[in-house]
Formats: sequence, C-alpha cells, structure tokens
Amino acid sequence: MHLINVLTFGSRNFNTSLEELKDYLNFKLTSTDKEINKEMLTKYDVLILHKDCLTINTIEALLKDSDKIKILVSDTNDKKKEYFNDVISLPFKISDLNQIVENSVIKKNFNKNSSILIKKYKLDKNEKKLIKDENFILLTEKEIQLLELFLGNKKPISKNIILKEVWKYSTSADTHTVETHIYRLRKKIKSKFSDENFILNNKDGYLL
Repeated sequence: MHLINVLTFGSRNFNTSLEELKDYLNFKLTSTDKEINKEMLTKYDVLILHKDCLTINTIEALLKDSDKIKILVSDTNDKKKEYFNDVISLPFKISDLNQIVENSVIKKNFNKNSSILIKKYKLDKNEKKLIKDENFILLTEKEIQLLELFLGNKKPISKNIILKEVWKYSTSADTHTVETHIYRLRKKIKSKFSDENFILNNKDGYLL
C-alpha cells in the first residue's frame, strides 16, 4: 500500500494533539484549522474531521460532493453516516486510528474494483458477477477479462487482438476459442437478462 496522505481538519488544539502523534502514525499527516475546499482535498486520500467543524456552513455540501474517504472524530452518537466512511470516538488509541485509516483505504480500493459500470449493468470483479437490478450471472475469469477489454476500447476488437490480450497467444487457444467464449457469454446474458445486444459485432470485430 502506498503512503496514505491524510488531512485533518479541526481546531488548533485538536490538530496539535494529532501532530504530536506523528511519529506513531502509519500515514502522512497534514493538519489545518482553515476552511477547506474541494481543490485542497485532491492532494489527500483521507479527511479526518473533528465534530465541531460540522457547524461550518460550507462543510456539508463539501462532504456530500467529495468522493474522498471521510472519518469523523466525535464524542457523541451523531455519526452522520451519510457523509462519513467511518467514525472514531474520543478518546481513542493510536493503534485504533491507524487501523481505521488503513482499513478505510483498503475497503475503498476493494469496492472500486468491485463496481465497474458497463451499460446498464454492474460488473463485480470480486464476486465475479454481472448484475442488473436484482438479477445476476456468474462469470468466469476469461469472461471478466473479455468485458474489461471491450470496455476499454470504443472501436471493434478483432479476434486476433482478443486472442493476444486475453489468451496471450496460448498454444491451446485459437480464434475458435474466442468465438466459443463470446457465444457462451452472450447466451448467459440473453438467458438471464433477455438482452441480445450486450456484445455486438461487425466485420471489424466485437464491441459493447
């Protein structure tokens, strides 16, 4: 995991308390008691915000709009779940703070990998599912690789390029292998979702 950049936003006393712990933290800490904005957050992975800052008029809109990891430090039960990824209660141990920050980053990366939008579907790579509404089909590793290849290219992809990118020119694979896998995937999608136009093809190859 790369070094996590964390911005703490709180009173001068709150920030000073965290600054004194710098040598024991597993992340890079920057603190501010000035008003923050969206542009400032681009430099950081995580925002740690003290509960007293919630009274600032502009902070609510910023929290709603930002996709950064947001952790609330609070001594109350007001968890503000709609804004925050996690909450740490005062007083806390350094080990707890380190763990919450690291776990939040891991969880975000996991969820990011798990939620790839393709047309009106969601591709969940971790569970190997293609999902639409309440329905889903299970995918093989090769089917996931096919979908990712199609998703990353707006133009049709030829069988030979698919063979190169997905099968790495394996001696056990040929263009017939590509055709067979795409046929099976199309059949699964049509059977579950009644969608005959998920994977298209023309004289130049296949595309979404």
